Amino acid sequence: MKYLMALALLMTSLTTLGDGLPDSPPEGGASLLPADRDIPKDEFGKMVRQGQLIFSNTGQYARAYVGNDLSCRNCHLDQGRKAGSAPLWAAFLSYPAYRSKNHRVNTFAERLQDCFLYSMNGNKAPPLGDPILVALESYAYWMEKNAKINPRLPERGIPQIQNPGTPPSYERGKTVYANHCALCHGVDGQGRRAGDGHVVFPPLWGSRSFNWGAGMAHLNKAAAYIKTNMPLSLGGSLSDQEAWDVAYFMDGHDRPQDPRFTGSVDETRALFHRSRNSLYGHLVDGHVLGDGPASQN
Repeated sequence: MKYLMALALLMTSLTTLGDGLPDSPPEGGASLLPADRDIPKDEFGKMVRQGQLIFSNTGQYARAYVGNDLSCRNCHLDQGRKAGSAPLWAAFLSYPAYRSKNHRVNTFAERLQDCFLYSMNGNKAPPLGDPILVALESYAYWMEKNAKINPRLPERGIPQIQNPGTPPSYERGKTVYANHCALCHGVDGQGRRAGDGHVVFPPLWGSRSFNWGAGMAHLNKAAAYIKTNMPLSLGGSLSDQEAWDVAYFMDGHDRPQDPRFTGSVDETRALFHRSRNSLYGHLVDGHVLGDGPASQN
């Protein structure tokens, strides 16, 4: 807690510059932070190291977004580790958060954008999703994860579900849907809106639902989500088989096109949907999924 308090106090009045580049974790309460030698030797580790390079030599590795001679490490000391100097790992934990500076809730990535616009005097910031921001976020996450965030937390993601004893069925799923889902999501699957027009229960297929590139368009992910969470407040009440069947029924309807669409359903399936858990490109209930009206929008 004392580190978060220090962060809040110093975000507006950092004046000390420093160039410490240690290969060991800091002393004190942040001793769980990993050392540079602990960066994994995999694709994620490559991104972490890139973020560290950007952090340490910002003008060199993010030149298009820097208008002065500063680097991130000049204010955020000890490579963003040191408590009391707005440590990067603690900042990662502090967002999303409301900022009076722009009068809205900011994400961590948006906060980084402001650093480029203001502290780095850049005339523009990296757009959201830019590799520079992704690298810096990866570096912050890696530093902090041992202290606060465990990527293997049981609550993370969606619990896996066993493969069905019987192949999932559109017709059985239709019955499960009618009995357990239609009350909220509508008989036609288009969800329900409140009197003022806002969506109360989302559409599950059609032009206003998630597209073919979404995780829920995969039977295993949809079945696992449904088994754990649906019907609302009654998660776990459906059997595994019922969850698979109703997932098949839901994903057996057309929806907006995969953004990666090549112009050919067959080619798009071959490139991005070569999985038994994707119905994209399959003939279901009389039509080829991915080639219907919803996918043309």
